[in-house]
Amino acid sequence: MSLGQDGPPTRTRMPEGHGGHSGGARRAQPRRALVTVVSIIALLVAALAFANRGSHPSSSSTDGRGSGSSAGASSSSGGSGSGGSGGKSGTDAATAPSGQKPVTGKTGGIPSGFPHTGEGAQSAAANYAIALGGEGMYAAARRHQIVATVYAPSAAAKVQGDLDKVYSDAAFLQRIGLKPDGSAPSGMSFISRVNPVGAKAEKVDADSATVSVWYSSLFGLAGEGSTNPVAESWYTNTFEMTWVGNDWKIVSFQQKDGPTPVGRDQAASSAQDMANAVNGFGGFTYAR
Repeated sequence: MSLGQDGPPTRTRMPEGHGGHSGGARRAQPRRALVTVVSIIALLVAALAFANRGSHPSSSSTDGRGSGSSAGASSSSGGSGSGGSGGKSGTDAATAPSGQKPVTGKTGGIPSGFPHTGEGAQSAAANYAIALGGEGMYAAARRHQIVATVYAPSAAAKVQGDLDKVYSDAAFLQRIGLKPDGSAPSGMSFISRVNPVGAKAEKVDADSATVSVWYSSLFGLAGEGSTNPVAESWYTNTFEMTWVGNDWKIVSFQQKDGPTPVGRDQAASSAQDMANAVNGFGGFTYAR
């Protein structure tokens, strides 16, 4: 005799080692390579954390969130925070475009001239995350240009000195597979690219904002024989921003891991295919 069921059937995810629908064993993961990549990413995170520590009163916080309430963020940023604002669902509110022109220009190849709004602060934070997470940070002249463009003048000088110490450290560069000048070895392509998934205004005032940017990061060396292959990881950066010089600029930021989705069982591309993809597919100007 069958038993009744009030709700829909429940699917149970079996632990690793149990057979799936195909009955085959789960493919072994290249754990040794992953350990190497994770240690490299950790070095980069530590470098950025070092460069930003102590530059803001909240820099000792580990939760990565601003001090503003979610209610304040929703009302100030035009409903870009949690659902329920303006009668929209959470997904609609989080992805609804503002309809504003994203920027009025660019400075040193970095978008600039963002609107003096909560949406403008989110757009600035997303684009600044890309610049700070790119290959340009490993070349001294370009790094100086990036810092001068994305940071507020009051913070740029100190941040510049701290970043120079980190990115010019020969031992650090060697550990991530780069030459002392920050360039990739012959036959290799160094890849460091940030791909924003979304931005959220934690708090917005007249001339200041706390904005979180969730993104994936590609980092590593692409090329035959690379010991540090390109891998993907996920982070959230929370930026403290100020309105200065008719634009949004960074005062400081914090970084934390995740949220990280479950990875699919996809075969990794060859080093050459990865290098071709990153070099061949251009980036975007991000805007709310």
